[in-house]
Amino acid sequence: MTTCPCGSTKPYSDCCEPIIKGSRPAETAEQLMRARYSAYTRTEMDFVFNSTDPANREGYDHDGTRAWAENSEWLGLQITGTSKGEKDDATGEVEFIARFKENGILREHHENALFTRKEGIWYFSDGVMVKPKPITVTKVGRNDPCPCGSGQKYKKCCGK
Repeated sequence: MTTCPCGSTKPYSDCCEPIIKGSRPAETAEQLMRARYSAYTRTEMDFVFNSTDPANREGYDHDGTRAWAENSEWLGLQITGTSKGEKDDATGEVEFIARFKENGILREHHENALFTRKEGIWYFSDGVMVKPKPITVTKVGRNDPCPCGSGQKYKKCCGK
């Protein structure tokens, strides 16, 4: 039994394989997202192409995508959030992080993927890269309580 690459812990034959092979459609946007990730790990580029919204296929580089998928070491998929994308929805969003190594360098692809459902079939329509959250620094004033938790003013404690 081979565990599915999508991270579901289910056997591949019961999870993403039937969707990729066309014997069962994805019921939700998240299922399609997981199947697309699994397709990349197994270089099933026809599925990646066919599961892309026909309106957004222009410029797809089949050979380049295959070469990239074959030369990457796939390390895991993390679904960080979903919005809509259920059985009765027409659209859905899946935020995910795909981890992989490319030329020995660890990479993360963090995206908010957009999906549409047409005639009962889910398609990937577009994706927006998720930008890292900015680092926030809170400035401590001289007379503010010390952030170390001592109960003293900053100037009398860590601010010396």
